[in-house]
Amino acid sequence: MILYSNIIGEGTPFVILHGFLGMGDNWKTLGKQFTELGYQVHLVDQRNHGRSFHHDDFSYSIMAEDLLHYCETHELKEIVLLGHSMGGKTAMEFATRFREQVSKLIVADIAPKPYPSHHQEILKALRTLDFDRIKSRGDANEALSRYIKEDGVRMFLLKNLYRAGHERYALRMNLDVLTQKIEEIGKGLPEDQRYDGPTLFIHGGNSGYLEPDDDVLIKKHFPLAQIREIPGVGHWLHAEDPLRFYEIVHAFIS
Repeated sequence: MILYSNIIGEGTPFVILHGFLGMGDNWKTLGKQFTELGYQVHLVDQRNHGRSFHHDDFSYSIMAEDLLHYCETHELKEIVLLGHSMGGKTAMEFATRFREQVSKLIVADIAPKPYPSHHQEILKALRTLDFDRIKSRGDANEALSRYIKEDGVRMFLLKNLYRAGHERYALRMNLDVLTQKIEEIGKGLPEDQRYDGPTLFIHGGNSGYLEPDDDVLIKKHFPLAQIREIPGVGHWLHAEDPLRFYEIVHAFIS
């Protein structure tokens, strides 16, 4: 089974991996900007997300192997690899295990350390959606608003909504497996894994996902890592300040 992707542009392969409950389309605007620099951008949906296949097995090791299979199928070598949050964890796993496949690594707002599970409330809210009653995107938004107050978070989640048939909606992500395997999302990079290529970590100043003490662990796994902060933004740094995010990545890959 091959991961679904939207491929845009021509040139050096640049693969982008979305975060938990996201999809490649979340990165379409930035992806188009990277094509203007001479890259062929692959906006990939990871397993159990977006339009990619659903499967009961779910871990970073398996998702890294999915990406290897994807690269082999599309004959991609020496890719620029960017991953955000969960996608950043997959990207770190991939780069440290399949070093020869990655020319440059970019990790957005996540560290190699383990994190406690913290998505349960969002998953619980999604599981309350009753698609026998929901007849529009507005209905789904109203239902989620009882549990999720932030408009931006609801809009992000509702990108997963699609018509599964005449007058019936459904969610693209595999909610059952993602709920069962939620502990996998926070797992850290194995101690002995290392990538010696050019690496950039970008984090949001208001995010809290990266702390000053994380620099030591990052440099242990990624000795050439540069660490940059975008002040005043949170975990969705690429959506909150896309211009600054683009400038930092552009400077790194040029």
